[in-house]
Amino acid sequence: VSGGRLILGLGVGTLQEEFDLLDVPFTDRGARADDSLAALRAALSERVPSYRGMYFEFSDMVVEPNAVQPRVPLWIGGRTPRSLRRACELADGWVPFGLSFDDVQAMLGRRQLQSGFEVVLPAAGLDPIGDPDRTRRRLDRAVSAGATIIGAGVTAESVDHYCEQLEALTELYGEAFGNAGE
Repeated sequence: VSGGRLILGLGVGTLQEEFDLLDVPFTDRGARADDSLAALRAALSERVPSYRGMYFEFSDMVVEPNAVQPRVPLWIGGRTPRSLRRACELADGWVPFGLSFDDVQAMLGRRQLQSGFEVVLPAAGLDPIGDPDRTRRRLDRAVSAGATIIGAGVTAESVDHYCEQLEALTELYGEAFGNAGE
């Protein structure tokens, strides 16, 4: 469906009520999540996958359609050192939430990240037309915190204004990283 552009975002979950509804123990959710990631890794890109782990086991089944990519990128959401550990050890990226840039930078500073590991940070409320300096500072701060991808949100009063803001953000972003016009 995505033509090989699939990225799967995942999280462990923090509300016991969600686990109760599924009749799944809350206390072992971390280990269960780790096994789930390994099972997904085994199954997503294989037509006839097999896996045997602590919680999950399967073989002799067909997955159709299966992912086009030989390795579907898995991004882990979270706000704890455990979520970052899980992302570094079992996935391809981390999408932290509810943390300051300083907190993210400190957490990332305690880990050795593999080449190609993605860190997705938000930068909302940007106004590249009305306040380009603040916008640039916010983007620079996200990058210095460790962002490899920025989820930029611009303010806009109409569809046309939104498009103008995106165009200005594109020009500003290229300018901020020394490749204006690309």
